[in-house]
Amino acid sequence: MNRIQTETTGIQQLLATINDYYELTKPGITFTVVASMLIGFLMGTAGSVNYLLMVHAIFGTWMIAAGTAAHNMFMERGVDGLMKRTNKRPLPASRVTPQNGFIFSMSLIFAGLFYLIFMVNVVAGIVSLATTIIYLFAYTPLKRISALNVFVGAVPGALPVVGGWAASSGTVFEHGMWILFGIIYCWQIPHVMAIAWVCKNDYEHAGFKMLPKNDPKGYKAVLWVIVPLLILIPTVYKLYVMELVSWLYLGGALLTTIVFLWYGVKFAFSRDISTARALMFASFVYLPLIWIFIFLDWMIL
Repeated sequence: MNRIQTETTGIQQLLATINDYYELTKPGITFTVVASMLIGFLMGTAGSVNYLLMVHAIFGTWMIAAGTAAHNMFMERGVDGLMKRTNKRPLPASRVTPQNGFIFSMSLIFAGLFYLIFMVNVVAGIVSLATTIIYLFAYTPLKRISALNVFVGAVPGALPVVGGWAASSGTVFEHGMWILFGIIYCWQIPHVMAIAWVCKNDYEHAGFKMLPKNDPKGYKAVLWVIVPLLILIPTVYKLYVMELVSWLYLGGALLTTIVFLWYGVKFAFSRDISTARALMFASFVYLPLIWIFIFLDWMIL
């Protein structure tokens, strides 16, 4: 009985450790990166889809995205320990040592990079490497210096769709991919601003500067929310103008964007936690819906 209990405890500890390392990869964010890459891959495909290449692109992108997320946790383990929403993460909670976190994250980054270069193409590898470098060495340190980090961080947030297009086409010089980039970029700014408003006390306690300076009434924050939302409308329409999508995408995407803008306007008038939280949840839904409309359009037409 004691042996069985010991073996059961050992299995439970192993599963807990695996779960901790999986948590380091920020699964939700990593899934969004892979989904964006996949949309870019499909939109950049000329003719029939190379499904084997697509699988290689998914696997390589997952590795480098997961490694980048894990290394971000490694870099921010100290400040994560200061915030309620992050102090139970594996590194600040000491369930994973900093050394093991570093080795794990860097191993995934380099494995994903070389996998993309050799199994997909060099261009896709370079785009993914640029995404990692900007995220870790520009956006991450800038979060403690200036709220302009929101605009910098939106770049690596939007690059995966470019990486996907590059994976299927081998180029980054096609107009359509940069329209997709623009959609994600404009989405990400109100998305981050809403989260920053909801979690502003936590962020301030950790020393993160996520909201504009000298903005006690939130007028600058409103500007940062509304302007990207307004730009989103012609940006999502541009895909239709370029004949990359049909009316099926256009109707759903425009309606979804207008609803997203409506939540932004509600926040602009109230500037309170309730409307910021509503905007935050609207942002969670927005991008997946846009990708679904694009995917359905691609499947049917």
